Amino acid sequence: MPPTEKKPSLSNIGSLKALLPFLKPYKKQFFIAGFSLVLAACATLAVPFCFREIINLGFHSSSSSQINTTFIQLFLVASVVAFSTALRFYMVSWLGERVTSDIRKVVYGHVLQQSPEFFESTQSGEILSRLNTDTTLIQTLVGTSISMAVRNALLLSGGLVMMFITSVKLSILILVMLLLTVIPTMILGRRVRKLSKNSQDKIADASALAGEKLNAISTIQSFTNEASEAKLFNQYVETSFLTARIRTVARANLTFIAILLGFSSIILILWLGAYAVTRNELSSGELTQFILYTVIVAGAIAVVAEVLGDTQRAIGASERLLELLNLNSSIKSPNHPEHLTLGQKHGIQLEIQGLNFHYSSNPNPVLSDIHLKINPGERIAIVGPSGAGKTTLFQLLLRFYDPQSGSIKLNGIDIKQLELQELRKLIGIVPQDVVIFSTNAMENIRYGKEGASDEEVYHAAHLAAADEFITRLPDGYQTFLGDRGIRLSGGQKQRIVIARALLKNPPLLLLDEATSSLDAESENLVQQALEGAMKNRTTLVIAHRLSTVKQADRIIVLEHGRIIETGTHNSLIEQGGLYSHLAKLQFTDAPQLNKLRLKD
Repeated sequence: MPPTEKKPSLSNIGSLKALLPFLKPYKKQFFIAGFSLVLAACATLAVPFCFREIINLGFHSSSSSQINTTFIQLFLVASVVAFSTALRFYMVSWLGERVTSDIRKVVYGHVLQQSPEFFESTQSGEILSRLNTDTTLIQTLVGTSISMAVRNALLLSGGLVMMFITSVKLSILILVMLLLTVIPTMILGRRVRKLSKNSQDKIADASALAGEKLNAISTIQSFTNEASEAKLFNQYVETSFLTARIRTVARANLTFIAILLGFSSIILILWLGAYAVTRNELSSGELTQFILYTVIVAGAIAVVAEVLGDTQRAIGASERLLELLNLNSSIKSPNHPEHLTLGQKHGIQLEIQGLNFHYSSNPNPVLSDIHLKINPGERIAIVGPSGAGKTTLFQLLLRFYDPQSGSIKLNGIDIKQLELQELRKLIGIVPQDVVIFSTNAMENIRYGKEGASDEEVYHAAHLAAADEFITRLPDGYQTFLGDRGIRLSGGQKQRIVIARALLKNPPLLLLDEATSSLDAESENLVQQALEGAMKNRTTLVIAHRLSTVKQADRIIVLEHGRIIETGTHNSLIEQGGLYSHLAKLQFTDAPQLNKLRLKD
């Protein structure tokens, strides 16, 4: 569980009460559904009374007019039952779909607000399982189970009232039998709830595994691990099945006991009722009425027992969704944010003071005592071995994480005092891990600036040297790029992402190995594009290829999370420190190194 997550300690009722905010906007629909539900229940309860009249009147010619009237009344009652039941079905189904859609939107929107710290310990497949499987269970609860429970509760209570009116003695016996039915039902119901939540957890595990592996299908196939991955997934699915099987057995036992005890009580009461008729304590019509009401009551008990199982599963699903909704991200906008005003100078001033940071999952420091001041429009290159903290620094600038101590200021304002959306709109980033969405090239670039015109997209693509390959695609800018851009090469993906960042046109540009996936020709084209893009803005460049950072105003050398060298390319070569060592590793001999020094 993520460190920022607070596991709720909620009772069953509390879990369902948490759904009330999603139900309140639809009071009118609930009223219509409730009215139709009550009308259907009342009409159903009137049916046995009509049958009593028919039986008591008998069937002979002298009572033909009364028979006609009675059957017309029965038909009208049946019509009311049909209409009210259909209306109830439509309204509760609509409510189930509507509420489920609202929950999905709220949960997804809430998850999008979480910091990367949450996603370090939560698999995306598990989140998708909660969004789909768990919300479907809630849909069953809202769209079916609740109305069925209320309807049958009305039938149960109304049937009992009418049974008491018909025969107090027989009804008391029914109540005793009901108690013998309810107690074991409640005990088994608790067990079903626990098993239901466990079953959903297993399904989520299988979904998370499938999502992770499908996103790495090329790696799986290149290492010929299809069979072993299928075997692993099969094990997860079988575990899920066995857990579901245990839950199903428990639920079947619940249904069996409820129905058996319910009908046993009915059989007993009917047996006693038959003797009551022989002793003239009840008429034939009254016994028929009592029989129909006991059937209604027994059916209501059986449905309530069935609905209880659905309700228990929905409670488990509600608790899992509430775990997501109760998450509190440590990265939040301040209650009273300040607003940053860009000066007349191009770019933005960046100042880092006493910055110290480590990830919550690892106490080892990633960045230590970082002090850095960057003037508007300045180009800063950040180099160093892998694991030095370069990419982490970019993540802190975007406020994906907050440092344990120290501050980051833009134009003199601490970024913690800025609204998150405002802060991130000021920063454009070309990440090391390229992300391409499953849409066409036009929309992938336009993602950098919502509402951008086609001409703006074309211009950004031209600057990023992406236009030349996009126009050769089958449908040009309208070409679907496939899942995660599978139809593009690594270099093409990177140029799409560069175009996306250029379209945003931010005052602060972060380039994290922006040309790492490009061939020499494409790198030269993109470097020229980046030269134009870096004008009139502050730029930070992370690069392992030292040839890409020679023109920087300053080069910052990081090692083990500390700044160990600062200077220009030539001055750092002369110092003979880590930068010089890295240069020697990339340029095989001294003459080349001297040539590189002279070129600058």
